[in-house]
Amino acid sequence: MPSAAQRPDPPYRTIVAEIRARILTGDLRPGDRAPSIRQIAQRWGVAVATATKVTAALREEGLVEARVGSGTVVSARKQSTAPRPTISSTPSGPSDQALNRDDVVRKAIRIADTEGLDAVSMRRLAAELGVGPMSLYRHVENKDELLTQMADMAFGELELPEPGPDGWRAELELIARGQWQLCQRHLWLPEVVSFTRPLLAPNMMAQTEWTLRALDGLGLPMTTRLHEALTLHALVLGLARSMAEEAEAEQDTGMPLDHWTIALRTQAHDLLASGEFPLLATIPESTNLNDLFEYGLARHLDGFAALLSHASVSGT
Repeated sequence: MPSAAQRPDPPYRTIVAEIRARILTGDLRPGDRAPSIRQIAQRWGVAVATATKVTAALREEGLVEARVGSGTVVSARKQSTAPRPTISSTPSGPSDQALNRDDVVRKAIRIADTEGLDAVSMRRLAAELGVGPMSLYRHVENKDELLTQMADMAFGELELPEPGPDGWRAELELIARGQWQLCQRHLWLPEVVSFTRPLLAPNMMAQTEWTLRALDGLGLPMTTRLHEALTLHALVLGLARSMAEEAEAEQDTGMPLDHWTIALRTQAHDLLASGEFPLLATIPESTNLNDLFEYGLARHLDGFAALLSHASVSGT
């Protein structure tokens, strides 16, 4: 029998054990949606912070993973009946000494990718890394600097060729599509970027510099070139915000976009059949964000080409 002094497992471990058992017995199969943080909080009657800890523990064991557009799902990797040990939140000297800035930033990105930017805090990060919260301040001054470093590391994943492809249009298409893919991998990224208070993130600045060089030799003043670089970036980030909002909605409601669209069409049938909106009634399906991005990019570059043509004709 356990001694009277033995403490029961904390609530999050009990929940982890239940979900782990469902995965290992096949009740939840690879690719199935795992319970969201909100669903865990509601079903087990625990705080969101506790539910967040459950998801983090399952992820550390390799049982669940984040998937763009699907939220947290059961991992397709081979499951082991012996779970990996979770990272202790107790500070340890050796871990403190071995820690470096890249470790801190990579872990913060992993949390943000899986659970969203709101889940990233200095206390949570310290617990994930197994160090004391004050240890992190040797590597990042505050939360704002951490976010800047996260954005910088994320943008650093995009490698742009030197020299780029032939022609300004091919170069602008290349960087726009590259940044679009970045935002699909890191749904939190648009939330960090500001056009009024820009981040001093070298990797992001290097991409702006690359874009400005792509516009060399076109006879445009630097102000126009900068406006083009920033407007192209804004096109990507604006649509990427919608992608992030949709992923959050799917995670919170458990309803994929196609199911939501079917439900909406059922509700809107009478309204569309009234004849008040004859053109909207002919639309066969909801807009795909990738298609919308490609359309917006093409039309934007068509407009820029018209600007260049006008400048050439007018001699300015």
